[in-house]
Amino acid sequence: SCLQLGLERFHGVCILGFNSAEWFIADIGAILAGGVTAGIYTTNSPEACHYVAENCSANVLVVENHKQLQKILEIQHKLPHLKAIIQYGEELKEKRPNLYSWSEFMDLGKDVPDTQLREIIESQKPNQCCTLIYTSGTTGQPKGVMLSHDNLTWTALAAGRCIKLTDAKEQQELLVSYLPLSHIAAQMSDIWLAVTFGVQVFFAQPDALKGTLVDTLREVRPTAFLGVPRVWEKMEEKMKTVGAKSSAFRKKVASWAKGVGLQTNLKRMNGYSEVPVNFRIARHLVYKKVRKAIGLDRCTKCYTGAAPITRETLEFFLSLNIPVFELYGMSESSGPHTVSLPHAFKLTSCGKEVTGCRTLIHKPDGEGNGEICFSGRHIFMGYLNMEEKTKEAIDEEGWLHSGDLGKQDKDGFLYITGRIKELIITAGGENIPPVPIEDAVKNAVPIISNAMLVGDKAKFLAMLLTLKCNIDVGTGEPGDDLTPEAIEYCQKLGSKATKVSEIISSKDKAIYAAIQKGILAVNEGAVSNAQKVQKWVLLEKDFSLAGGELGPTMKLKRPVVAQKYKDQIAQFYMDADTPT
Repeated sequence: SCLQLGLERFHGVCILGFNSAEWFIADIGAILAGGVTAGIYTTNSPEACHYVAENCSANVLVVENHKQLQKILEIQHKLPHLKAIIQYGEELKEKRPNLYSWSEFMDLGKDVPDTQLREIIESQKPNQCCTLIYTSGTTGQPKGVMLSHDNLTWTALAAGRCIKLTDAKEQQELLVSYLPLSHIAAQMSDIWLAVTFGVQVFFAQPDALKGTLVDTLREVRPTAFLGVPRVWEKMEEKMKTVGAKSSAFRKKVASWAKGVGLQTNLKRMNGYSEVPVNFRIARHLVYKKVRKAIGLDRCTKCYTGAAPITRETLEFFLSLNIPVFELYGMSESSGPHTVSLPHAFKLTSCGKEVTGCRTLIHKPDGEGNGEICFSGRHIFMGYLNMEEKTKEAIDEEGWLHSGDLGKQDKDGFLYITGRIKELIITAGGENIPPVPIEDAVKNAVPIISNAMLVGDKAKFLAMLLTLKCNIDVGTGEPGDDLTPEAIEYCQKLGSKATKVSEIISSKDKAIYAAIQKGILAVNEGAVSNAQKVQKWVLLEKDFSLAGGELGPTMKLKRPVVAQKYKDQIAQFYMDADTPT
């Protein structure tokens, strides 16, 4: 059908929609027809859609529904290469030239002889580009990461073997597809790993990340599951809220089981293999039930990636006998570079290289921290039409520079300490990675949802804080009502607040004192005075995808937050004196 529409070699086919069979079919079909597939995030504005479609000289655009179609119709006149638009998720509301429903599109290919398709397939080479992943650049326009056939097929096989996915001939793995397919993580796991190992894929509801994911997991009971940190954090919050409502006796049992779970799993991590009796009892009384409640009772491979996850969240799941394995990589490395495994895993490490991948720590400091660089067959071809940017990323010796800071321990486990671009360099010239300090504050004050450290080129550090509040399922907008867990926390402190606005407008003494106390406790553990948080402010709204502060994988977009709350940040530094 793509050929019938006149898809030209190496021209783009853009797909704009939530995960579905049609997404997969359009993706693989476009590649076999000699095109280059590019996913577009469903949250993109019309302008952002235009940037991708124009950048890859798209001949065909595939959209899910009327809402997404509207974005394309708005920019259609600025896409000279566009030949057709296909809508797959719902019936067409209007007839237009070169606009097709999915069934009309499927019928188009009937008259194209197989020989024509075979010729194109046979002319394709492993080192040619077949897919574009647009990295959501935190600065400037996104870059089109060119991945070759070999990048995808080699990485899928190497990573799948590494994490011991079983082939469908022996026993079929099951997974739920819900993360955006325009992102490398979901595309590698849901499409390429699934094709390579014959995984059975189930599609979640489009509002999965707003709360329906657990229902889908309970229905499917997948054997493998990849969650971004925000997904694991949301599950943790929900489970704590449910736990808070149970009887005193149940709380006691759960608390005992969690202690046993954490101790046993930490010992297991360090090489002890014996399973104590109390662990077996706890598994029967608690762990099995918890896993069943969240649909992970058959899941032997629980993974997290795409953004940093806190130790607290990892320990929470470990205490319930759900080890969450961290993996690390980037679009430019076709997804994974290091993975953690049941028999080779250390808390807070991203694991070891996938077989065939190599790591270099570039210019390490005294503690062994330097820029993490990769090499191997998973390294991308370059950025589409951006030779300079490609040269910045891949050096003369072929090492891909990740922009991440990290170190390897004596056993070869990789630890990420932060992003080079994320480092706060104070007026005094101290380099400060923000994530550990932000995590420590969230850990010390459980009512805090998001924390962002500021202080670049300034005399001292300050922090923007948001409170845990309920999210509107329809819009994804954070509301004003505190979560049940947060309300319970307020009550413990003797505050009657149930809304964020109440706390801020009255400068709620109990809450403000608790936050200050938590921050002072974090400062106690600071490496130096420069790393202490001197001032903080509570923001009226939590960060969200809708508000623009979080990216598609729920990663904090620091430049956006800094711009959006520049007045509050400026306020920190209005007084000339450094606070004491």
